[in-house]
Amino acid sequence: MNDAPSDLAPALIDRFAAIVGENYALRDQRDIAPYLTERRGLWHGRTALVLRPGSVEEVSRIMRLATETATPVVPQSGNTGLVGAQVPDASGREIVLSLSRLNRIREIDVFSNTVTVEAGVILQTLQEAADAAGRLFPLSLAAQGSCQIGGNLSSNAGGTGVLAYGNARELCLGVEVVLPTGEVFDDLRKLKKDNTGYDLKNLFVGAEGTLGIITAAVLKLFPKPKGREVAFAGLSSPEAALSLFGLAMDRAGASLTAFELIAKRPYDYTLKHAQGVTRPLAGDWPWYVLMQVSSGRSEEDGRALIEEVLSAGLEQGIVDDAVIAASLAQGDAFWNFREVLPECQKPEGASIKHDISVPISSIPEFIGKAAVAVASISPDARVVCFGHMGDGNLHYNISRPVDGDDEAFLGLYHTMNKAVHDVVRSFHGSISAEHGIGQLKRDELIATAPPMAIDLMRRVKAVFDPAGIMNPGKVI
Repeated sequence: MNDAPSDLAPALIDRFAAIVGENYALRDQRDIAPYLTERRGLWHGRTALVLRPGSVEEVSRIMRLATETATPVVPQSGNTGLVGAQVPDASGREIVLSLSRLNRIREIDVFSNTVTVEAGVILQTLQEAADAAGRLFPLSLAAQGSCQIGGNLSSNAGGTGVLAYGNARELCLGVEVVLPTGEVFDDLRKLKKDNTGYDLKNLFVGAEGTLGIITAAVLKLFPKPKGREVAFAGLSSPEAALSLFGLAMDRAGASLTAFELIAKRPYDYTLKHAQGVTRPLAGDWPWYVLMQVSSGRSEEDGRALIEEVLSAGLEQGIVDDAVIAASLAQGDAFWNFREVLPECQKPEGASIKHDISVPISSIPEFIGKAAVAVASISPDARVVCFGHMGDGNLHYNISRPVDGDDEAFLGLYHTMNKAVHDVVRSFHGSISAEHGIGQLKRDELIATAPPMAIDLMRRVKAVFDPAGIMNPGKVI
């Protein structure tokens, strides 16, 4: 276990280690192990060295040496990604650069409604700091207790707040990036209006560390809502959920801050496997919606808005049953139900997962056609569908048949992916809505994206990283 890969020369390892100091250069394979695999265990890499720099200058020196010696570098933040973008390959030639020590919140500007934050800051830490300053940072993910801002930006993370606030890219005003050459691109500006040429920051947001290393960013903050109301509704179909969404948009407008769709199967899995959750509704329904309305005026205004939406839904026969959280604690419990839901699929055996988006209006039709595609491959497979209906992003997962074999079912992975993604593309959708490309979807992206798009991405990559040392083998 202690034997390190021998693919990097000891003298070169020493040169890299000297930049950060021995305490922050991990060489023992027992210390390195957590950096070599991702949370689902799909990829396992090798490296002789994990570097944990404590300043932008150290990151710059590491990249200058990496360019000089043609050493590939894999940036890693909280290691919560789901597509393998943060994992080194099996060659042993790549080094891992962890950003966890770059963890300062440099400034909160309540007048500009911005926060300047380093890449290693944990998302929940940022949320709490914004809250303490009387502001809201709305990016919200199941992994927010461990994921870090650099990874959120590099993967253009989404989550439950995209409907109202946008994804990571839309929350970012400026970045600080260390290029493969070691040069530092300082674009930490708070401006909401800036038409001075190309929007360079957006080349790095969502690039998954293939063009440079995001070391800091200026992010948007928002006023804290004065009233937050959360409701669970039971419905008969995705069509009814779409009608309820239209009704909620008409009645609540910008105050509608979340609209989550949950099928009965993942709802039941959560009741069966999660610890400490309670049943939101007394009855059972084929589909459920978790909806949130946030008012900038008052608690009473928020309550009135959500009551108006649900009353109209019940009167029109769109909603079969609904409950509005009676307290902040119950609202948090409703959200906890949604947040623990994805993990509750694991006890049901092997699964094949899809992170897709289609136009919101096409969601019901997509769900119907995708179910037919799944059944044609594995008739007894169990569809586990849930996601952010308000922005068109569904997690369309497939659990193996009840008495099926895990290994045999996973043997259908590529066939099932192709079938579901073919349906996605028929609606002009995306095969990666919020998790990124990484290793998981790289080959499919290259095979199915417009050739001009792939060519342009390769040209951009060649300009920023001509030596090919930045997170090689990921995205393109």
